[in-house]
Amino acid sequence: MNHQRVVPGSVLGGILLVAGSCIGAGMLGLPILTGLSGFFPSLTALVLAWGFMTFTGLLLVEVNGWFSKQVNLVSMSKEALGQKGRWTAWFSYLFLFYSLLVAYTAASGSIFSAILASLFGISIPAWAASIFFTVLFGVIVYLGTRPVDFFNRVLMAGLIITYLGMIGLGLFQIDPKLLTHSAPKYILLPLPVLITSFGFQNMIPTLTAYMKGDLKRVRLTIIGGSLMTLFIYLVWSILVLGVVEPVAIYESYKNGEEATIPLRAVLGSSAISHFAQGFAFFAIITSFLAQGLTLTHFLADGFKLTPNRKNLWWLCSLALIPPLVFALYYPQIFYRALGFAGGICAMILFGLLPISMAWVGRYRRKHKSDYHVWGGKPALISAFLFSLFVIGCALARFF
Repeated sequence: MNHQRVVPGSVLGGILLVAGSCIGAGMLGLPILTGLSGFFPSLTALVLAWGFMTFTGLLLVEVNGWFSKQVNLVSMSKEALGQKGRWTAWFSYLFLFYSLLVAYTAASGSIFSAILASLFGISIPAWAASIFFTVLFGVIVYLGTRPVDFFNRVLMAGLIITYLGMIGLGLFQIDPKLLTHSAPKYILLPLPVLITSFGFQNMIPTLTAYMKGDLKRVRLTIIGGSLMTLFIYLVWSILVLGVVEPVAIYESYKNGEEATIPLRAVLGSSAISHFAQGFAFFAIITSFLAQGLTLTHFLADGFKLTPNRKNLWWLCSLALIPPLVFALYYPQIFYRALGFAGGICAMILFGLLPISMAWVGRYRRKHKSDYHVWGGKPALISAFLFSLFVIGCALARFF
């Protein structure tokens, strides 16, 4: 009798999936927030966020090893922590998606109004551009997964090309003196957004299925993908902080402007400025489409509805109209929404829950997994306290 060997997926493919799930519109806010404290102080926050999110991601790999079939974070939380864990995961997911869509919709106004002005000479206010953006790309979300997948592939190619063009030209414009700016009092400010920017944990069940249950290969993809993301963010921060003065960084933060706006203001109408504008355009759309589709399907699952044409119009409306209203009412909400998403929602969903699941599974229920994360109880306790610390910092800024 012949037994066909099950071949796991490519580690390189998994690495690209992890990096792709991290890199998006949240990247537009990173240089502004890290720039407040300066490049070298912000390195601490960047590496800390990377280390924490990689650790909790690996914890989810361990937890995923308890199951013989593909599961999602909500069902994993229910298995380990009961109904309270399930509802905590459910509401954290919901608030995370809504917070991200609020941030992306808010940023879309300034980006699209600038593009319409530069390409077609059409001058419209940012609020009108946000409405236009939401309606136009909301229709694509309504059309379903296949059209979103097609547009996303094209847009991701544009994102990569504009990033490489921007970096390739921009490195010659860097003033090393600007990178020496230091204001350590702001060092904690970027942490919530950095947490969001390393958010790949919802990909772990998919990666496990892709690797045919080979958890060691899943581990390699997570470490490799998160390191690739760290490198891309590092180069991006060097570019912006080496070109834009600290005063302009602070003004952009106060006005809720994403990083390519002060970058274009400094560089004028040069080629790198056009690459920066294109990069912002592709980053905001790819993130909006992905999060809009995910939230629509999440709501369909929550309401026990099939995401067909009959139900999708009001599911899309429920997913996209509330973020639009928030963005129109408070257009400077970009950083506050990203901060809420990372400092509270993501820290609960990708911090407290994986740590709690690992603790209960290891030390109470004695679950066995093919992969075990190093560190034992001290590592879990340290990560749990760090999660509470970041949540506390985020709440302090909101209240």
